[in-house]
Amino acid sequence: MQQPHLQCFTPSCRAHFDITDVLYNCPKCGGLLEAQYDFSSLSAPALKRTWRERRMSNDPLSNSGVWRYRELFPFIADEAHIVTLREGNTPLLPAPRAAHYGGLDSITFKHQGFNPTGSFKDNGMTAGAAQARRLGMKRVACVSTGNTSASMAAYASAGGLDPLIFIPHGNIAYGKLSQALEYGAKTFQVEANFDQILALVRVLAERLGIYLLNSINPFRIEGQKSIVIEMMDQRDWRVPDWVVLPGGNLGNVSAFGKGLREMRDLGFIDKLPRLAVIQAAGSSPFYEYMRDGAKPPFKAQEHPETLATAIKIGDPVSWPKAQLEIESSGGVVERVTEQEIADAKATIGAAGIGCEPASAATLAGIRKLTAAGIIDRAADVVAVLTGNVLKDPDYIINYHTGKLRAPDKSPIHPTFGNAPIVVPNDADKITELIG
Repeated sequence: MQQPHLQCFTPSCRAHFDITDVLYNCPKCGGLLEAQYDFSSLSAPALKRTWRERRMSNDPLSNSGVWRYRELFPFIADEAHIVTLREGNTPLLPAPRAAHYGGLDSITFKHQGFNPTGSFKDNGMTAGAAQARRLGMKRVACVSTGNTSASMAAYASAGGLDPLIFIPHGNIAYGKLSQALEYGAKTFQVEANFDQILALVRVLAERLGIYLLNSINPFRIEGQKSIVIEMMDQRDWRVPDWVVLPGGNLGNVSAFGKGLREMRDLGFIDKLPRLAVIQAAGSSPFYEYMRDGAKPPFKAQEHPETLATAIKIGDPVSWPKAQLEIESSGGVVERVTEQEIADAKATIGAAGIGCEPASAATLAGIRKLTAAGIIDRAADVVAVLTGNVLKDPDYIINYHTGKLRAPDKSPIHPTFGNAPIVVPNDADKITELIG
């Protein structure tokens, strides 16, 4: 039986490395790495029963919506290394009002904002932190526009690790920065953009023996696979026509595609859904690459700009994996404007659900794709909301009061604005206003 190992993602290389090697890229060709396993002994029907039974258990790992499915990412030999905050267990939420706005008969949101630190990053970070502890690391680091820093700080501190966070100076929502500070991370605001800082931190990680927990870490991707595994479990293994998600560093689409292909090959599902990745127009290098024929080399965007800071990334490290998953699933990549994101976000909020700005790119993209006839009105669509509504409260207030401005300072119209009303202390006048 083949042991879990790391394998180079580059088709012409495919070099193998030990699962405990501290690597983020292939030493031979520089390609991305991914974890590989021998699944030959697994039985889909038996595991489906096991996973359902674990929902009834009080065991911490069974309570986790990540580690409940650990047979599909068995890289941890000793479960004592696992740090869990009961991540996952995020709901599928129907939203008729949002469906109408998106041009669909119905839509379901998989809302990762219900995670412990309020974003999908927790699914990956619990796995990355477990590997760090397994390797005997003391310090972990990440570069972040917000959600990664909050998640890593929480899981590192919970696991007895020292978190070091590097963020672009002045380009992080306070709802996210406050989490990192509260969870005890040493935080550095660097006067550079995300991609420049990532290059800097990779140098520091090698020099100082720090374990890097950005999405280039292959174990982060393994943890994020659990999102789509849980989604299929919640749907009784009925595959939707489309799964739509926002695209920044492209770790999520990489994780979703890998998890879906593995589930199909093991007989958990009978087909792949089509994947759609939505980027912000001012930060859309993957869209441009795919639009122009998807022929390497990949051209990074030097100065990405969007208010949806979670997807403000000009040089996404996971683009080769994302390309494979889009092509394997017959998927698409789309981009949307700041106005489209803001209006879609307000629509999701009016449905009683809410999300951070980057999440709303999904609904904005769906609206464009249905209008273009790419997604059928009757299609079964699951859209992933990656972060909680409270991640960026300034954005919400500014939109509803007509003060929101795009990165180029142009106004964003509050199409669905809901500004607070100043009233006198007068019951008759308030009654008149309400009536």
